[in-house]
Amino acid sequence: MSPGFSSGEQRWRAHLGTLRQVVRQELVARQLAAHLPDRPLRILDAGCGQGTQLLRLARGGHEVTGLDSSPTLLGDLRRALADEPVHVRRRVRTVEGDVGDLAALFAADDFDVVLCQGVLMYFADPAPVLDDLARLVRPGGLVSLLVRNGDALAMRPGLLGDWAAARRAFGDLSYDNRIGVTARADRVADLAAALAVRGLPVDAWYGVRVFTDVVPSNAEPPAGPELAELLDCEELAGATDPYRRVAALAHVIARRA
Repeated sequence: MSPGFSSGEQRWRAHLGTLRQVVRQELVARQLAAHLPDRPLRILDAGCGQGTQLLRLARGGHEVTGLDSSPTLLGDLRRALADEPVHVRRRVRTVEGDVGDLAALFAADDFDVVLCQGVLMYFADPAPVLDDLARLVRPGGLVSLLVRNGDALAMRPGLLGDWAAARRAFGDLSYDNRIGVTARADRVADLAAALAVRGLPVDAWYGVRVFTDVVPSNAEPPAGPELAELLDCEELAGATDPYRRVAALAHVIARRA
């Protein structure tokens, strides 16, 4: 993760497994899966954190490299990996390093898919990271970005009655997130334009957390059938206008030309 994330790392870890995180991780995985070809891929998860997405992809047969700057989160990932079957463990490589150093860590055109999910919001200037992502993915390969949705930045504070923050969100793309870190949002059209000039036209984009973004940070997921129905509704909303446009997060999938 980026240096900006580190001050909120313990709060992040404390909220893993809560409803908001379950919705985020499940929706991103479903949305990405719809774009992956049905064959083993070389995948880089840049800013992999505790490795939720990475482990799911490794279980699916892909060869995955996880990069993160946090020894704590990489330790969480390695402990989870130790419980996996041998054939899954063999598909995973972990690298301790910063997303800002991608160019020095990996060769050009080295991956079929590059994930950078929940990371760009911690960089004041994401342009160098986008440059590196475009360089690392092979022609025809995919880049998956999960960002704070700048087009809907006023929704959460407005629904919670924080009128000062809601008003500020109409003109300022910085915000204070739930792990206590000041971060930055991206407008989908601006991000798509930035990707296009780097040879990464957008294939599709989705909303993540349309209905559940304002639940308390410690809210637990409901049991079985209710959770399944909730996730199905979130998935439909995340792929449908106008709902996706007011989602807390935007999941943008681009393909290298």
